[in-house]
Amino acid sequence: MLDPQHSYFEMREAFRWNLPERLNMAQQCLVHPAEKIALYELESGPVTYAALEAKSVALVRAMSARGIKRGDRVGVLRSQDAWTAAAHLAIWSIGAISVPLFTLFQGDALDTRTGDAGVSLIITDAANANRKMTAPALVPDTSHVVHGEKLQIADTGPDDPACLIYTSGTTGAPKGALHGHKMLTGHLPGVEMSHDFLGQPDDCLWTPADWAWIGGLFDVLMPGLALGIPVVAARLAKFTPDACCDVLRRAPVRNVFFPPTALRMLKAADVEIKSLRSVASGGEPLGAEMLDWGRRAFGLTINEFYGQTECNMIASSSSALFAPRPNCIGKPAAGFEIAVLDEHGQPTKNEGDIAVHKGAASMMLEYWQRPEATNEKFKGDWMLTGDRGIWDTDYLRFVGREDDVITSSGYRIGPAEIEDCLLAHSAVATVGVIGKPDALRTEIVKAYVVLKHGTSPSNELAIELQAFVKERLASYSYPREIEFLEELPMTVTGKVIRKELKARARAELEGHS
Repeated sequence: MLDPQHSYFEMREAFRWNLPERLNMAQQCLVHPAEKIALYELESGPVTYAALEAKSVALVRAMSARGIKRGDRVGVLRSQDAWTAAAHLAIWSIGAISVPLFTLFQGDALDTRTGDAGVSLIITDAANANRKMTAPALVPDTSHVVHGEKLQIADTGPDDPACLIYTSGTTGAPKGALHGHKMLTGHLPGVEMSHDFLGQPDDCLWTPADWAWIGGLFDVLMPGLALGIPVVAARLAKFTPDACCDVLRRAPVRNVFFPPTALRMLKAADVEIKSLRSVASGGEPLGAEMLDWGRRAFGLTINEFYGQTECNMIASSSSALFAPRPNCIGKPAAGFEIAVLDEHGQPTKNEGDIAVHKGAASMMLEYWQRPEATNEKFKGDWMLTGDRGIWDTDYLRFVGREDDVITSSGYRIGPAEIEDCLLAHSAVATVGVIGKPDALRTEIVKAYVVLKHGTSPSNELAIELQAFVKERLASYSYPREIEFLEELPMTVTGKVIRKELKARARAELEGHS
């Protein structure tokens, strides 16, 4: 753990990635005393490390009976509860690869990922077990849990594959970022930093973010288990300020990761919460107004952090180490070397591509079965984030995304997947999807649709298209706005020029469309 007696500079200088030759994330998470509380389930109470291990053993037994072995990919299609944590630990313990999956995914979105990963089994709950999926479902059985039996850990190293998390891109199908067992170790410095030295007496973590997202799974759940800090499991069907405050009343939460949209909703509801020790947020800069509100509402400074599925928690603010700077992400976390590169791939003080040097423990091994995409992600010894930035002294300022991924309510949404879905509708000739700026959600998904000859635009058709996407992809990724056009701006090679659609969307907000 980081030492709060060190300055930021001393902490950076003293830190080294001391990865052992043999490493398994399940073992990392279960090294604590059996009677120590690992999780607080909001509905059923505390879960000890012994109970969590017993659930993991039961799942290993069930997976073995299904023929699951080392290297197999196993999906985890569940929300926040102890069985979700146990599922990942069980999968890692046998040397298999866990694939986190959102329960909000509908047929096409789910099948695209499980099919690409070659998932052999999906650990899920009773509510999702009867869904039509590409792999058989396994619902954990409480009656099979036997306490006292130790989890057998496979002989794995830091670079052995452990977790395959899908990230949305701008073209083609979503890509799977394959991570090794060093992944969890790589998250710890940034997580500790973003919570002002996480691990203080009475610390207890919670996030409304789904545990299928890297932000929920590796910024909260797994670091909490590894560091011995209790994590609250609260299944919110939908985030609201009232539901959030209910969790904070019922559970001993002291440290929260709030996505920016959640913070905006709390601000709009004029909520004050003075029971927390730290609040972290990531996904985009909050700005001076939000930071000022946070000081009034929480009585503390919100610490912003930055990363992505391919290499997460690479930079953070930390009010315990240095003053925040509005519109800046913070400073590099211990163990990470970050640069802003010019068009020649050389570090620059001007605006350029944000990049991370190879060797960081949270960096992916590769894109699953996509060697060309993997090669494109790297430029020499640097991994390109796809984001633009600039240095503000030693603070990293986020300028914007180089790609067209949409950030909406904390979710990163690839427009290509939505475009492909809409093109499957009999009325649609072509379509361009972009993120339209939105005060509450950061962006909303907007689709510009050209209809087939003989089809007339109407409000009824727009609603039908929205439902068409909702039924096939995730409920959060449907286009909240649909506009019908005669034609789309295209390149000479027939690609939609999303930059022009984005400009059109901005003009709509300014009243110039």
